[in-house]
Amino acid sequence: MQENLFKNETENYIVGEVLTIYYSNPSNFYKVLLVKIEESDEEVKEKQVVITGNFGQIQEGDKYRFNGKWTDHPKYGVQFQSTKYLKEKPSSEEAIINYLSSPRFKGIGKKSAKAVVDTLGIDCIDKILNDETELDKVPGLNSKKRQQLMTVLEKEQGMQKIIIALNDMGLSNQLAYKVYQRFEGQTLTTIQNNPYILIEEIDGIGFNRADAIAEEMGIEGDSPERIKAGILYTLEEKTMKSGDTFVAADYLLNNSIAVLEKSRAFLIDPDLVAESIITLSREQAIIKDDARFYLPSLYVSEWGIANAFDRLVNESDQPDFSEKEISKKIKDFEKRRGINLGKSQKEAVRNAIQSEVFVLTGGPGTGKTTVLEVIVSVYAELNDFSLDPADYSNKPFPILLAAPTGRAAKRMKETTGLPASTIHRLLGLTGSDDEEELQESDKILKGSMLIVDEMSMVDTWLGYQLLKAVPDDMKVILVGDKDQLPSVGPGQVLRDILLSKAIPYQELTEIYRQGDGSSIITLAHEIKMGGLPADFTEKKQDRNFFPCSTGKVQEVLTLLVSKAIEKGYTSKDIQVLAPIYKGTAGINELNKLLQNLFNPKTKNKKEVQQQEGVYRIGDKVLQLVNDPERNVFNGDMGFIVGIISAKESELNAEELVIDFDGTEVSYPRNEWKKITLSYCCSVHKSQGSEYDMVILPLVFGYGRMLKKDIVYTAITRASKTLLLCGEINAFQKSITENTTARETSLTLRLKSLSEETDDSIESSDSDTAKHAAGIEKAGSSELSEGYVLTPDDVELTRIDPMIGMDTITP
Repeated sequence: MQENLFKNETENYIVGEVLTIYYSNPSNFYKVLLVKIEESDEEVKEKQVVITGNFGQIQEGDKYRFNGKWTDHPKYGVQFQSTKYLKEKPSSEEAIINYLSSPRFKGIGKKSAKAVVDTLGIDCIDKILNDETELDKVPGLNSKKRQQLMTVLEKEQGMQKIIIALNDMGLSNQLAYKVYQRFEGQTLTTIQNNPYILIEEIDGIGFNRADAIAEEMGIEGDSPERIKAGILYTLEEKTMKSGDTFVAADYLLNNSIAVLEKSRAFLIDPDLVAESIITLSREQAIIKDDARFYLPSLYVSEWGIANAFDRLVNESDQPDFSEKEISKKIKDFEKRRGINLGKSQKEAVRNAIQSEVFVLTGGPGTGKTTVLEVIVSVYAELNDFSLDPADYSNKPFPILLAAPTGRAAKRMKETTGLPASTIHRLLGLTGSDDEEELQESDKILKGSMLIVDEMSMVDTWLGYQLLKAVPDDMKVILVGDKDQLPSVGPGQVLRDILLSKAIPYQELTEIYRQGDGSSIITLAHEIKMGGLPADFTEKKQDRNFFPCSTGKVQEVLTLLVSKAIEKGYTSKDIQVLAPIYKGTAGINELNKLLQNLFNPKTKNKKEVQQQEGVYRIGDKVLQLVNDPERNVFNGDMGFIVGIISAKESELNAEELVIDFDGTEVSYPRNEWKKITLSYCCSVHKSQGSEYDMVILPLVFGYGRMLKKDIVYTAITRASKTLLLCGEINAFQKSITENTTARETSLTLRLKSLSEETDDSIESSDSDTAKHAAGIEKAGSSELSEGYVLTPDDVELTRIDPMIGMDTITP
């Protein structure tokens, strides 16, 4: 920042995008904003600046013009104090230029689009559609571009007006097309009727953006539809971000008010919010159970899981085998394999065979994989099943293996030698990765036994979809490490099952995989117990520690990766893990660094620009969403093997060809958000995988992500070599604190079923939705108004329908 900024007595201005609202006081509209500078009347070195002032409606992600003066705060440094502001709304001309230069118009850039508008005016599209020779008037437009404009405009006749109108509302071309694809010709009518529908229907549109559209349409700050939308948004945001399956009543009230007041400079009456919460509950848009509030899908899913377990435990007709029979088959397995199982391993096999539902948990090296092999072998022999898939050409294989991710399923197949698939594929779930957009599965599985690995990754919704597909006569074995990170989606199914003690389970604690001198497993178990070994910083055969600060992480990584490459390691062998995306030691910046180390730019190597940098042939990428139709899933890693130019593409758009372990997928540019560089990825995304070498930086710059389960999960991804770098104190801090326990009620549901204390619980999965529908009344112990016996009172078991009929017989 130059010194003359503070000497200028005239008013200055900044045009920029509001990145974050740091602070907001609804009583006087004072706000502290972080703004990305796009234009200023003074030369500035910084790309971002803090702007303070009294502002009414401010929308994160929108562009504004701020007038005011530069200040140098004694504590916070250089800031811009704004005295007035104005939203930089795109003009009609800009909206049309943006539309005509969008990727749909191949070869038409901003310059050509501007020439069309400058020459023919803002009604240029109508003029062109009425008379294509109008394009001859536009200077610099060759015949190919004229033909392209005419072809697309005729094809999209009617659409363009909607897209331009959406641009006028402040939506980008990409969001505008997404909205149009959802609502088509009814787009503008739908938004006019309820702009808040965009929040639930369109990924990328949150409450603030929808509310800005609503305000321009004249919807008042205290209108019921706005308040309801704020409540629903608060509930969904909390559950999706925190992993909780419900929120407390006071949280929902207070945070809904905060969301509403942050979006607009309008003070909200708490009574209005409370009334709207009651209304939404009566409409079953949210579910009330005591002082807990749920999204309907999560409420139904928790009850569905509990009821499914109850059904499988109490209605199963699996054959019974004696302990003697099972022990003999275990001995036969030991003899064939030349191994001796530990006492706890044998016990786990016996319990699994004798239980309708069984949970196996344990850390790395405790023999979970071996136990699974024995279970499969013993179960097959006891039931006289062949384990050769070739013998089942006309009937289903009796043992189903599944895992949450493609990589975990692949590992399962490799370790057992049997067919394995993702849970989504097993259930036939297709479509978006957003579970609310997925169609619920009505598939009933066929087979005799289901084994699900990496169960800690399974969230509440998916757990319900899986368990309700299991028939009564199928044995279920769930496997996972309870100390790993919980699922990305809401819930903590594995932990809740174990906490309830309602399902038979066994935890393997004895470490078997130590004969090769590995210190990684020992380190993982030390961390799980809340400590670091005395030799943590010492160089070991398979691990090492390199001290560095946040600012030195990139330098250390460059050194480590360069040496590994010299030794013959590739990006397929090495995985860098980090817990956050932003900052110099975050995933985004580390990926740029690692891309240039593993796959540097060369003259003959194809590359293409993308939003955050470039993609090159040979780049390692990560799939971000489930795409069952293409047989790729969230968390799958692949390599870019081809780049097709727009000229060569049948879709008239640049395409990336990616190889996911033999499955080649082509993504046009508008689908590139489905992937990202993955030389470095989050610890969550690495779950279910193992890598020859894992490099884990951990520094105080990671802040609240310094958690024991994050470090534990990261370390257990390394199969051969583990390189740690960062601040020793950061590692020490991380092992003292776990990720905050999630607010769920599955344990409560499971306990109530196992103890048979809640007479109102239906045992059939088909009644789960009915139970959920009545919760608004069931949450209260009061009878219907006037104490009149109603069908609801009977159905919700508030009143015994046989009351007073004890002595009556048929």
